[in-house]
Order: sequence, then C-alpha cells, then structure tokens
Amino acid sequence: MKHSSKIVLFQSAAEACSYLDNHSARNIYADPFRPPTMDMYNLLIQKGFRRSGHHIYRPHCDSCDKCVSVRIPVDTFKPTRSQKRSYLSNNDLSIHLSQARYTDEIFNLYTRYLNRRHQNAGMDNPTREDFERFLISDWCDTLFFELRLNGELICVAVTDELSTGLSAVYTFFDPDLTTRSLGTAAIVFQVELARQKRLPFVYLGYWIDGSQKMMYKAKFKPQQRYIADNWIGS
Repeated sequence: MKHSSKIVLFQSAAEACSYLDNHSARNIYADPFRPPTMDMYNLLIQKGFRRSGHHIYRPHCDSCDKCVSVRIPVDTFKPTRSQKRSYLSNNDLSIHLSQARYTDEIFNLYTRYLNRRHQNAGMDNPTREDFERFLISDWCDTLFFELRLNGELICVAVTDELSTGLSAVYTFFDPDLTTRSLGTAAIVFQVELARQKRLPFVYLGYWIDGSQKMMYKAKFKPQQRYIADNWIGS
C-alpha cells in the first residue's frame, strides 16, 4: 500500500499478461474504498493512470515496464497519409455525441464486435452488466462518439472528458467494415473534438512494445510517453 498526493493505492495480485506471452501482470488502483472523483482522475491521468469501469488504475508489474501511457498533443498532431485517408474516407458518416448509457442498439454492436474480434479471449458473449461495468461509470464524464452510415450505427468511441484532455477508453465497430479503418478514424475524430473544446491532449492508454494489438498507438505522432514519471516527446 502506497500514498501519492493523499490518494491511497492498492496493488493487485499477479496474473497472466493478456498482451505478452510468458509475462505476469499486476496493477495499482486508486483506493477502491474511496469514491473516485473527476478531480482525482484529472490528477492521476497525468501520472500515467487510466479508467476501466469504476476504477482508476496503472500497470505495476514486478519485472516488466513495457506498458507505457501515451498521449497526443492536440496542437502539434500531424496525421500520416494513411490516417488522413481513414479520416477522409469516413466523411460520409454522421457523428453524434451522447452521454454514455446502455441501449440495445449500442449493446448489439458491442456484442458483434467482441464475438468477432475477441473470440475465446474472455470478452466474447458479454452481458449487459459486463458492458456497463467496463465502459460506464456514474462518477465520470463519459461520452459515446456515435458514427452512423445512412442512419445505421457502425462505430462507437467511448471517450472520457477531463480538464486535461480526452481519454480514449475503447472503440468498437461493425466487424464487416474493417476496410474503413474505423478505429483509426475514431482517434482522429477525437483529436478534432479535443481541438474544438480547446483541450490539450488525447490520451490513448497504454502502448506496449512487442504487442501487435497495441502497435497502432505508436503511429500517432508526435506523441508523448510517460516514462520514469515524466512525459517525454517521441
């Protein structure tokens, strides 16, 4: 148990890492017995933490430090040709911002995405409780970035709005529309939203060198990485 700015941190038990083979993983959590607040979240996200459901956490593994928190400085972001192409090819979509909530339509898209993209990974066949526990929290200012094609919901980017920026929590989309690169487009859309709101950063969560699942995060440049308690440009 540790203390940081009067916030008590608890360390989890070790378990198998879901990103790197032959690695164990553990996290530290902001005090689960103390109701989180946006002030707490704003402080901790600047220290490399992230939200999952009701909890604020950061990886804290025994013999590995490959999980690196990454954020995009909005004012200096320069999309690559591929990212520009993804953004422009999705200009035919309508965008609607809403407060995070459960609807059958959103949940059905989430279920289709997980069942196709995360089969046998412990995330497929989610329940409504799984959905709400992972993505929604009653203390957090969370938005659903809904993308529609001819009125049909095809993508949702779950985004936390903080005073220091937007935090990209999770994105799910129609698994039959992979050629649209909706995950990439959703990040660029979030950068544009942060710019409109005059927020300095978009937080992408953890980049993990050696994890194919997380390599896409390194492609958003310039970016800053939280290393040895400092944000360092990359």
